[in-house]
Parts: sequence; C-alpha cells; structure tokens
Amino acid sequence: MNRSCLRYLSISFVLCAVFLISISPSSAQTVARCGQGWLELIDGYPVLHLKGTPYEMGYQHGALMKKDVRENMNFLVHEKGGTKLIDFGPIKVTPKQLIGTILRIQEPHVPKKFFEELDGLADGSGLDKHDARVGNFIPEMFHCSGFAVMDSATKDGTLYHGRVLDYAIGWKLQEHAVIIVAEPKDGIPFVNVSYAGFIGSVTGMNANHVSIGEMGGRGLGHWEGIPMAFLVREALEQGNTLEEAISVFRDNPRTCEYYYVIADAKDNTAVGMEASWDKFRVIRPGEKHDLLPLPVKDCALLSAGGRYEELVRRVEAKHGNIGPEEALRLMDRGVAMKSNLHNVLFEPKSTRFWVANATADGKPAADQKYHQFQLSELLERQPSDDSKVIPFEKPKAVADK
Repeated sequence: MNRSCLRYLSISFVLCAVFLISISPSSAQTVARCGQGWLELIDGYPVLHLKGTPYEMGYQHGALMKKDVRENMNFLVHEKGGTKLIDFGPIKVTPKQLIGTILRIQEPHVPKKFFEELDGLADGSGLDKHDARVGNFIPEMFHCSGFAVMDSATKDGTLYHGRVLDYAIGWKLQEHAVIIVAEPKDGIPFVNVSYAGFIGSVTGMNANHVSIGEMGGRGLGHWEGIPMAFLVREALEQGNTLEEAISVFRDNPRTCEYYYVIADAKDNTAVGMEASWDKFRVIRPGEKHDLLPLPVKDCALLSAGGRYEELVRRVEAKHGNIGPEEALRLMDRGVAMKSNLHNVLFEPKSTRFWVANATADGKPAADQKYHQFQLSELLERQPSDDSKVIPFEKPKAVADK
C-alpha cells in the first residue's frame, strides 16, 4: 500500500458490460445456517444472509465464513499489514501500525453497534478481536470511481449507478469476495458488495432503492471522525431517501478526503458528494465544477485526468441510448485501472445489480464475467431445511448482558 492510493479524486458515473447472467433457483446451493443467518452459493458466488442484532449478524458472518474471514484478516493484518513500510511524515511505519493508530483516534467516534458486530465476527470465526478491528479499518485507504446516469441519458429514463473499485489486487481481497444481504434489527435491509470479514461498506444498495459508492482522495492523517466505511453502512441502514442518506455524511464527523455517488430511484436522481474532514459539498447531475469542467446533461460524472475525459467521451457517445449493457461497458479499462478490484452496476428502481471481481492471478474486474442479482429476490430467499447447521453459541459474558 502507498500514499498514491489516496491521491486522486475518482468519482465516475460509469457502466460496463461483459456478460449479463440471469440467476435461476437451480443454480443456488445452501452451504450452511447459523442462527437466523445462512450462506449460499449462487452461480458459484458466495451470498451471505445476515439477520438480527449487531452481535448476532457479526457472529453469523464469522461462523458461516470462518475460513475466509480468518484467511483474509490474517493476510491483511499480519502478512501485508506487518511487512511493507510506508512513509508517514518523517518516519516509516507498517500498514498495521498505521491502522492501529487510526483505530485509536477513531474509536471514540464510532457507534457502539459496529464494535458489537466486530466482537460477534471475532467470536464466530475465532479471530483475535483486535485483529478484527484493525482489519476493518483498512478501507480508510480505499480509492476508486463511480457514476450515475438517468432521464434523457438512458434509453427509457431508468437510473443507473455504477462504481469502479480500484484498490490493491495484490492484497487478495478478491479471493474472499462475498455478497452480504443484511437485515439489521433496527435498520433498512441492504446489500453490501464486500469481502469476508468486513462489516463496513464501500459499495451498497438498500431495499428502499438508495445506492451508494465511495471514492477516496487525499487527507492522510485527518482521522478524527467516523470511518468512511461505517458512514456508508449507516447511510444504507438509515437512508430512506437521498436526502436522509446525505444527512448521515453531513451531520457526522468525517475523515480524510472522500467523495461519493448516492442515487435514489424514488426520485430518479443522484448526486456526487464531497464529504471530507473539512469540506462538504453536493454536486447535482449536469453541474459544472472547477475539477469537472465537462458536465453532461442528466449525468453525474466525477473522475480524474484522462479517466474523466474518457468517461465523458463514452457517456456522450451513448447519451440517450444507455441500458444495462451500455452502462456496464462504460466501466471498461480506460476508466477502470489495472488495480480494478470490483465493478458494480446498480439499477436501484428494480434493485437489480451486476458484480464483477478481479481474478486471483490479478486480472482486473472490468475484464471478467458479471453476475446478476436482485436485492428484492435475495431478501425473499430461504435456506434449505436439510443444510448444515452451525450452532450459535454466545460467550457467557455476552449471553449475560
């Protein structure tokens, strides 16, 4: 990991297509159940269903994906996080040391429920609780691109929201990719396109047709606030509307330099948003900005340098004729980088979404097969009654609370 990961503003309203795959029940297999949670494979893609209190959802996550959680967190925290040195001011530190410092600074700002979920994750997987926490603050280093096109820009006015996650393929996250379908006890159900062991979100959509994608910039060292991935998660759980989702970022202490695309199919609109430690600004579709000098009608296009220019060129070439396949195509290489970890296209009105991941040998997500899902359908699914059951065993200290 190096500081260049945080250096460039990347918010691109992009869309890209390789394969659109329809999922049928015959392609699904229940792997195991734990409490109210369960794990299934759909077309070979792990889909993790979590339900209940924060601790219960964390425990289900850890127990049902124990091997992936332990491998992913141990590699990130102890192998990658404990070896490579990065510059931090006048000294060199390991990522683990840096994330540990970030954790101590941010802990007072983080809602208690997220630490309860992390404790459940550790108890369910057998992971050290400190490692679970350190691993979950690594997204403070993510950066990428995102997009939204709507109304006159698309074939029938449908809103599409795409995001390109460009981040460290060498960290093996793609080997532990998972779709998390969460039904929190006191929140809105949502889908989180994530990796085993991560409870925060950088790419997600809720059942009320609101979708969010994050893009990182600079601001290294400005950590006195709620971590970006937990702000996204909170907005998914509490954002019934675009404005409610925006308010989560506006009304809470923030960190570093981050940009977001938030879309809401109920109003068929979306915004680009800067929500950094010291700035907050919302950019509406077609709005011009000093850093975004080429606005396109009914589009929010935010990216950097040549990628921004290429994104604008692609959108203008397809303006008025964008459907799902054309939308996916916009996220091809040229907008996506070599470090393209995952690409996601949301159609918030229907709650359909398409996901592609980088390969284990480092081939970018933009060049891979897309898997199609639908959140409303995933929320209706049930595990098979004859599947393996993993006991839900609360530690005595937790059970006595």
